[in-house]
Amino acid sequence: MAPSDKKFRAQEIFLLSLAHFVHDVYTAFLSPLLPLLLEKLSLSLTRGGSLAAVIQLPSLMNPVLGFLADRVNLKYFVIFAPMFTAIFMSLIGLASNYFILLLMLFLVGISVAVFHVPAPVLIARMAGPRKGLAMSFFMVGGELARTVGPLIAVTLVSLWGLDGLWPVMFAGIAMSGILFLHLRKVDFISYQSKPRGPLMFSGFRRIFLPLTGVIAARSFMHGALTAFLPTYIKMRGGNLFLGGLALSVFEAAGVVGVLIAGPLSDFLGRSKTLAISLIGAPGFIFLFLETNGLWQFLALIGAGATLLSTTPVMLALVQEHAKESPAMANGIFMMLSFVLRSSMVIFIGLLADRFGLHTTYYISAILGMLALPLLFFLPHKV
Repeated sequence: MAPSDKKFRAQEIFLLSLAHFVHDVYTAFLSPLLPLLLEKLSLSLTRGGSLAAVIQLPSLMNPVLGFLADRVNLKYFVIFAPMFTAIFMSLIGLASNYFILLLMLFLVGISVAVFHVPAPVLIARMAGPRKGLAMSFFMVGGELARTVGPLIAVTLVSLWGLDGLWPVMFAGIAMSGILFLHLRKVDFISYQSKPRGPLMFSGFRRIFLPLTGVIAARSFMHGALTAFLPTYIKMRGGNLFLGGLALSVFEAAGVVGVLIAGPLSDFLGRSKTLAISLIGAPGFIFLFLETNGLWQFLALIGAGATLLSTTPVMLALVQEHAKESPAMANGIFMMLSFVLRSSMVIFIGLLADRFGLHTTYYISAILGMLALPLLFFLPHKV
């Protein structure tokens, strides 16, 4: 795949977006099943937060994976990641204790890392100048997965029990088979010229110093809602199905937000699009906490549409300003996203144990607004 290829390769982009969907359906099982896992293994909310965090731990190796992906063909990692993620996530209900569950989720985290680092770089190379649109398609796969994943999880658990999830692994195995048939001849190497040493890392600093603060503030809101929303609904008098439905509504709104934000950022600019999201998300979280019924439902939709729409915009921004080593830059972005989100989830669990989830959600929205001044330091489109 030549770097001079300016075509929008719709078929390949669709296939990788579908693989993103199938892969992330399985990782979306954890949050809606967390109340059952907490009950089965007698865990605190802090330990519950650590379950979400351990999936993110292997992201520490993302820059190394990115460095390799710029130079070595990692296509088989991308091809077989859906299979391994499906197998381990389908077996979490069989874990007999907290430490076995941690090990299984850590192995899932490795599979998540080796998929998410090379795949967006390939998407960017297939997009020509329409990177925002392509990233939106790719991220729609992930957001749709997090929309239907909770519903699949709670439906199957209601039918088969927590230990009966294992048959769903075969969909992930089939997806890896399809990827193998279609991508085995595709070159995943993105490295084309020798990086210019300090100049490359100077460019990285220009992007990632302000972006790290934006990701951290967003991660606090994102972690609070995605990891603990079903638990929050259950604690407020709902049931497991209602909690899963609330999470699916939140994620479904994110699909719409992702579809709009990527193309909008191609036209309006990355920083301005991020500003719209980071103003809207805290406001909708406040509204969600202060209302009931229809207004609370609409606030959850607004929170999902604004909060979850930021990822394709940030991915496009990183790819535009890291042309010499795009996979390594993407690895750094993924590492920052996963590490900050996982650490925030643990911190959210600690706050929730001390102050309750309701108060913790207020804190998350307030911290989310701190990202706005950092947008002025992001580089402009090249």
